[in-house]
Amino acid sequence: MSSDEGITKLESRMIKAARRRAHFSLEHSGLFRHSSFVIRHSALAVFFALSFSLDGEPPPSAKDILNSVRMVESKQQLDLQGQLRQNDAVVPFRLVQNGPLIRYSFTNPDETLQLRLGENSSRLDLVSDAGTEKFAASKLNQRIRDTSVTYEDLAFKFLYWPTARVLGEENVRTRKCWKLQLRAPSRESQYSNVLLWIDKASGALMRMEGYDWNAQLAKRFEVVSAQKIEGRWFLKQMRVEEFQPGTNHVQARTYLEIKK
Repeated sequence: MSSDEGITKLESRMIKAARRRAHFSLEHSGLFRHSSFVIRHSALAVFFALSFSLDGEPPPSAKDILNSVRMVESKQQLDLQGQLRQNDAVVPFRLVQNGPLIRYSFTNPDETLQLRLGENSSRLDLVSDAGTEKFAASKLNQRIRDTSVTYEDLAFKFLYWPTARVLGEENVRTRKCWKLQLRAPSRESQYSNVLLWIDKASGALMRMEGYDWNAQLAKRFEVVSAQKIEGRWFLKQMRVEEFQPGTNHVQARTYLEIKK
């Protein structure tokens, strides 16, 4: 079997599996009562804010959509408190963004990470009293405080992957979405492919699924609720589900929550 045939079969399995799992948990949340709704900001969802409309013709390219996500996010200013919660464990954090620089601060023990959003790539640094140094690539797949979230998830590097395409249109519950596929440029990532569902009317990222190198669903990020703070919509809760390899069984579930 050629490499092209292998990729085709891998993608086919992913798409069919994603279609079978086309459900969403925002039906009764009231998030979509406003046509201009956008989901803004969290330590993991720095890219969940879009102010452009995708509901026009002709359909935008995947490159255009992703470029717009990065451009909008690199101009934000914010200071938020939040937490990662898994079972009985609660991990507080502070998120401060000044344009293209985003800092994540954890305590007990202290750890500060800085994400720099560039035009062609992102860079995750470890900040200390001695200065900043690039976060080791070998540690990107490590879990943050024993949750389902990894440092690679925190950096959202997949939004810079050069191979991306629009698979078509698909409803997430009642919302019309563009469905995108992004393919990893190398095996350095824990994911071989990532699928995104982006709301056509608001541009909000509704769901993200990461697939391992056996084309099996590994992790799903899904917005559960939002909240209004000082006249703007912000993320309130995101659910992160980690799947047992080769099955649809959720083996761990982490919640990312933003406080007012």
